[in-house]
Amino acid sequence: MKITKKLKSRHLSFLMLFACAALIAACKKNDERVPDVAVDIYVSPTEPGFTDLNAPGGWVYIVGGSRGIVVYRQSLDAFLAFDRHCPYQPSSSCGKVEVDSTNIQVTDPCCGSTFLLFDGSVVKGPATLPLKQYETSFDGTWVHIFN
Repeated sequence: MKITKKLKSRHLSFLMLFACAALIAACKKNDERVPDVAVDIYVSPTEPGFTDLNAPGGWVYIVGGSRGIVVYRQSLDAFLAFDRHCPYQPSSSCGKVEVDSTNIQVTDPCCGSTFLLFDGSVVKGPATLPLKQYETSFDGTWVHIFN
């Protein structure tokens, strides 16, 4: 009887260990991220093509980053820059955000995720991560976008 009890205890321990391992594997988060790309770009709000950046709330698309960058003028002295590559399923060839008609949100037409243009946060999923943000500095003439 003692041998049977020991075997049952071992089998139960093994099954519990297996169940825990299966649960941990099933709960792993998707660690896919928007690819890191070197960015070192200068734009001037006074240059043709960038005049929409002359006033707060203005934005432009520029070439760079993973799938392009949207630059947003937050205030007279502050600019934000976000990669247009949607963070939802970044390995998909589709996801590229576009500024919508409100000029305060960007939306990925492929998955439907929506983000705020003034901080990159998620408004509506399926995306759960914010837009990839680049560093910016402004010297009064040039906006430097970099990472």
